[in-house]
Amino acid sequence: MKKPIVIAAACAVAAFAGCGHGTPAKKAFDGSRGEVKLMTLDPGHFHAALVQMYMYDQVAPTVRVYAPEGDDVKMHLDRVAIYNGRAEDPTSWDEQVYADDDFLQRMIDDRSGNVVVLAGNNGKKTGYVEAAVEAGINVLSDKPMAIDGKRFAQLERTLDKAAADGVLVYDIMTERSEINNELQRVLVGIPSLFGQMEKGTPEDPAITKESVHHFFKYVSGQPLTRPEWYFDIEQQGEGIVDVTTHLVDLVQCTVLPEQPIDYASQVEFTSARRWATKIPLDKYRLVSGKEQYPDFLKKYIVDDTLNVYSNGEMNYKLNGVNARVSVVWNFMAEVDNEGTGDTHYSVVKGTKADVSIRQGAEQGYKPMLYVRCKGDDTAAFEAELRAALESVADRYPDLDIEPSGDKEWRVVIPAALVKTHEMRFSSVMKVYLKYLIDGKIPDWEVSQMKSKYYTTTKALELAREAK
Repeated sequence: MKKPIVIAAACAVAAFAGCGHGTPAKKAFDGSRGEVKLMTLDPGHFHAALVQMYMYDQVAPTVRVYAPEGDDVKMHLDRVAIYNGRAEDPTSWDEQVYADDDFLQRMIDDRSGNVVVLAGNNGKKTGYVEAAVEAGINVLSDKPMAIDGKRFAQLERTLDKAAADGVLVYDIMTERSEINNELQRVLVGIPSLFGQMEKGTPEDPAITKESVHHFFKYVSGQPLTRPEWYFDIEQQGEGIVDVTTHLVDLVQCTVLPEQPIDYASQVEFTSARRWATKIPLDKYRLVSGKEQYPDFLKKYIVDDTLNVYSNGEMNYKLNGVNARVSVVWNFMAEVDNEGTGDTHYSVVKGTKADVSIRQGAEQGYKPMLYVRCKGDDTAAFEAELRAALESVADRYPDLDIEPSGDKEWRVVIPAALVKTHEMRFSSVMKVYLKYLIDGKIPDWEVSQMKSKYYTTTKALELAREAK
């Protein structure tokens, strides 16, 4: 075995050596300063760094990173260093790194923290979650935690063991706290405005959620370099099990908010399909920083072009409500600057109103929320809409509306309520920290995690069968 590399980003190497066998993972949390001690395992995705975009009183500033030596861990450290060095609200993370082939066993042996953060190779992630739970270490994981049916079964067993052992496993669902998504759920939950949710049909679903993403993008002002394994569906997972995790989660939060889901009886599929994004070598060089395709990607090359199965669509019923979820990955956005690349479309149909989110050229590629009246008395409906917004003014102050077409209004959301993609990681962290203090992930959350990954991995199975 090669000699391990130990990097002390802001303190002496000796301090790391003395940190082993630290705070037991099952210590009760009470909100005390620095009681949460983070470990980052094999960070290969920029989301691992976004967890540390801000400091938290409850989280100790020293973070132990366990990873194989290579580009992934270096890029992770570089991103955290940007947060530490920024002029406005700089962080003060102390990254201490163990880099060698036995990084997973070393993390378990050291027990230098009580929460492990996972964001990287999705093919390995389910096993990492299981290893942490077996060791009694709490887990905060990026999505997806399972990318196929075999891994879903493994994850389900792991979640059951975690619940039995008092270990908290939680996935990072940032889109729940995007303000348009939040307000869409709020308005759908007001019967006097929305009515009852329609059931829809497979051809005309009651809920549609579509997401468009891009391989080349900017994050925190920097062009994003993707690791080469990101383009391998055996390591990253196909699109239908990746970004759709967020969309399926939002469907669940809308149809059955904070309620348990029995996926065996409440999830029923109609259809699923998948297709590839073509990435020629010149574009691959731009986003990966590498000159050639690696050998492990050559099985996906057709006519000298890499084909990545990053796109997918599923049609299914949740508790009798027809939903359509789809994800598309282009190489680069037409409008190429931060915040205007990835786009989201969503509509939820009720008997009195439809509530939609649109983010196209007409909206300047910024998500905007719309409410459309289905009745004829538009004056009464406008009054009802204003009353609905006033009823939630304590949580969402200064909301307004403006006409945007026949029987439709746009909800005007003040800038103070808007959270960027990066800021939403802080929202998830605050929820998880509260769950740590509570000592439990709510039963409905665990149930919905299981249902979510059943839905995505079952869709993949059906889409592959349909080819």
